[in-house]
Amino acid sequence: MSRKTYRQAVSEALRHEMRRDLRVVIMGEDVSGGLGAPGEQDAWGGPQGVTKGLMPEFGRGRVLDTPISESAFIGAAAGAAATGLRPVAELMFVDFMGVCFDQIFNQAAKFRYMFGGRAVTPLVIRTQYGAGLRAASQHSQSLYPIFTHIPGLKVVLPSSAYEAKGLLIQAIRDDDPVVFFEHKALYDDEEEVPDEAYTIPFGEANLTREGSDATIVAFGRMVKFANQVADSLEQDGIGCTVIDPRTTSPLDSDAILDSVAETGRLVVVDEASPRCNMATDIAALVAEHAFGALKAPVRMITPPHTPVPFAPELEDAYIPSPARIEEAVRGVLAAKR
Repeated sequence: MSRKTYRQAVSEALRHEMRRDLRVVIMGEDVSGGLGAPGEQDAWGGPQGVTKGLMPEFGRGRVLDTPISESAFIGAAAGAAATGLRPVAELMFVDFMGVCFDQIFNQAAKFRYMFGGRAVTPLVIRTQYGAGLRAASQHSQSLYPIFTHIPGLKVVLPSSAYEAKGLLIQAIRDDDPVVFFEHKALYDDEEEVPDEAYTIPFGEANLTREGSDATIVAFGRMVKFANQVADSLEQDGIGCTVIDPRTTSPLDSDAILDSVAETGRLVVVDEASPRCNMATDIAALVAEHAFGALKAPVRMITPPHTPVPFAPELEDAYIPSPARIEEAVRGVLAAKR
């Protein structure tokens, strides 16, 4: 085991699976670089350099640079998955889903259902999401609730390097389409990650902190912030359980309800826009199934209902912060229902 960045963990997962299974192919814009142009081959490896180094080992037959047409290569990936390959398609930014959404939600997501369970679609769509890197409103959105809404898709949000490697290997081996969300502000975070291949099951939440006073549910990068808050509050004798669902579809509802039954207080932290996001979904889940256990109203920490700003000061204010999370936890501890 050695320390690896989130970026390295994702790359290592791809390499493990490409070596293990010849059906695994990668496709996307600039995933290898240099195709048809003079200069360095394997020049870029995608916008975050995740796939750099894979083309020299596996060749251009398995690491496929595509035209700048998401509808074309996401559609091609869906067809390839339905006919025997296990493609990993890189949608540079989730914001670009608008030009290929039909191929995802009307085609890939429905193949198994429409063909009576006889069709499998082992497709992984890797994509970046999230604010914090001054990429403006067309490259910074957190759109995972939209994909969570679609039956037939599995939706994954790894919160750390360890989670990213295990969840991506699981995604590649899964026989259903998986949308794999990588937060662009996490790529340089590092931690201990096993060198060998391992999987993390979908639908099983991770309790990153445990305490009896309040439950915090957070997704992706927000798990990091929630852990910081829990560690800080522990110094004041306040114990928080932090739940990282890992996947929004399937969602580990039992882990959330069991924790709320113990603590009686819930704060949900979600970087997606506040209307119809995961925070509202989980708040409704708890209101329906654990209302009697609540000692205070559920608090939802989200951005405002606005596009992601480009101005640094406004973007910083837009993103849910540890300070806002801590304020919410202290608020539910003080509140009476």
